[in-house]
Amino acid sequence: MASSETVCCICALFFGGIFCTLIWTATAKHTFQIDYENNCFKKDGESFRYISGSIHYSRVPRYYWKDRILKMYMLGLNAVHTYVPWNFHEVMPKKFVFDGDKDLEHFLQLANSTGLLVILRPGPFIDAEWDMGGLPAWILKKSNVVLRSSDPDYLAAVDQWMNVLLPKIRPFLYNNGGPIISLQLEDEYGSYFACDYDYLRHLVKLFRYHLGDEVILFSTDASSIHAVKCGTVDGLYATVDFGPTENITACFEVQRHFEPKGPLVNSELYTGWLDHWGEKHQVVATSIVTKALDTVLGLGANVNLYMLIGGTDFGYWNGANTPYAAQPTSYDYDAPLSEAGDLTDKYFAIRDVIRKYKKVPYGPIPPSVPKFAYGPVPLKKLHILSEMLDVLCPSGPVKSVYPLNFVQLNQYFGFVLYRTLLPKDCSSPTSLASPLNGVHDRAYITVDGVPQGVLERDKVLSINITGKSGATLDILVENQGRVNFGKYINDFKGLVTNLTLGKDLLTGWTMYPLRIDDAVGQGLKEKSHKSFLSSTSSTFSAPAFYIGSFDIPSGIPDLPQDTFINFPGWTKGQIWINGFNLGRYWPARGPQITLYVPRHILSTSAPNNITVLELEKSPCDVKPCVVEFVDTPVLNATVSNIFPGRKLFAGGH
Repeated sequence: MASSETVCCICALFFGGIFCTLIWTATAKHTFQIDYENNCFKKDGESFRYISGSIHYSRVPRYYWKDRILKMYMLGLNAVHTYVPWNFHEVMPKKFVFDGDKDLEHFLQLANSTGLLVILRPGPFIDAEWDMGGLPAWILKKSNVVLRSSDPDYLAAVDQWMNVLLPKIRPFLYNNGGPIISLQLEDEYGSYFACDYDYLRHLVKLFRYHLGDEVILFSTDASSIHAVKCGTVDGLYATVDFGPTENITACFEVQRHFEPKGPLVNSELYTGWLDHWGEKHQVVATSIVTKALDTVLGLGANVNLYMLIGGTDFGYWNGANTPYAAQPTSYDYDAPLSEAGDLTDKYFAIRDVIRKYKKVPYGPIPPSVPKFAYGPVPLKKLHILSEMLDVLCPSGPVKSVYPLNFVQLNQYFGFVLYRTLLPKDCSSPTSLASPLNGVHDRAYITVDGVPQGVLERDKVLSINITGKSGATLDILVENQGRVNFGKYINDFKGLVTNLTLGKDLLTGWTMYPLRIDDAVGQGLKEKSHKSFLSSTSSTFSAPAFYIGSFDIPSGIPDLPQDTFINFPGWTKGQIWINGFNLGRYWPARGPQITLYVPRHILSTSAPNNITVLELEKSPCDVKPCVVEFVDTPVLNATVSNIFPGRKLFAGGH
């Protein structure tokens, strides 16, 4: 008796041979399996080894996905790794977004059409130096929830998310004709304190329910016995990750302790490393990376290069580590493809190693994308932030005896302005303090519009302020990114404990959750009156908005082009171009000085509008009030290392 595929093909012949071919292709069976006897993977019955690279679609604009994926293919890779950040798709509960830059299915289609397989890492926790490791902040509505555990409230949220995500993924599985050959559950779970096997078993059951029994599910952990022991359960194939300076044989021996048979896999061989504000830019020598890659491939192992391209934490998406140190906007990672997708010497050196073990594609490699220096753009001061609360907080303030945190205010990113009145005369400098380190993460203080200074998590817990009894005390609190690794990922933002003034507890708070992105997108307008008096001191200025615009001529081939924006004389803040939130700038701390500006947000048919929120001190009172577009990034400005104890390849990725 003919198979169902044959019957479909014969029936289709009556309507034309082309249709017949399509039916056969769609129903042909693909397989991807672990061959325990021969210590390898098998793809369609043949031995297979993947050489993969990490790209995070959430850090690369959709406009450039094809360019980056094609460069990965031309490197000689046969697969890509990518994370699925839950909070990227479900910022608000039950409001799922999968279009534009969040169109995961389109990304998978591009990889497939380019000839690359996909190893998908859907979490629910992903680490990745991403805000809260990809977990949505609204989970913290139940303040005592135990994340990454079998806590019923956490699992209910996970199930709800996966019931949406996994059905979208199923058609892209390799056995269904798609590119996904395996999925990673969780991420380095063995490094988390919970060690909750019931949680991992729940995930395995959930994934099997939606995806079936054929797809490979695996875990990834640091290459230590303890980490892998707590990071995997039956039903997951255990893999390890390690840096290029580690003892590679010893690292794989850890995997062999848990998987005596089957393919060797390093799920993350680090090509570079992450940065933090206030630390030097991390660089890993090409020779170190290529030597390690050569060794791994020489052992017959499968490998994923983390990162192949790092990309950018646009908006507010960066994560942080502890002691609290936020990662910058650039996630360049010293990767083989730069933040802007440029080819590097490291890229070509890795290609030379790969060609020793497999054929690399023949033909031209897509070139680095051209950059253009549009030059300086004058800005003008629009308003201090506190004068625009009717626009920035259209729903009005929330009042409470004690301060509420961001989650309690339904404010998951950005800024909240906390306001109260001084309960006593402070003509002499008086201590404003957060004795329990409750400013998360950075607070900009003014009294009646006069800047007083900054409180900062783990660093500056008190400052002296002055003002009369009854004066308005404004505290603008910035969420600088949630912790993405370790046991402190339940990272509440805002004023999470009470503040004191001298010996008095401050009460009677009026809080303004600021919808700055919405207001910028609608266009900030100049009001009929301004009050810049007393808004500046010798060290600080009251947080304020600055605006400007520039034109790019139309009709000139290849314009607009990518660029980078520099901030001469500016201190710290946020910037938007044409309503697109580029991210945070902080040249006063470094190491990142310039921000990457992809061409697709620029226009030749209308003025390009720039909005800057400067939080501390602008140059505009004493120097030219400009930002400058340049054609070369600066990610490695010399700064004093405020965390000298940190080491490469330790903690998170």
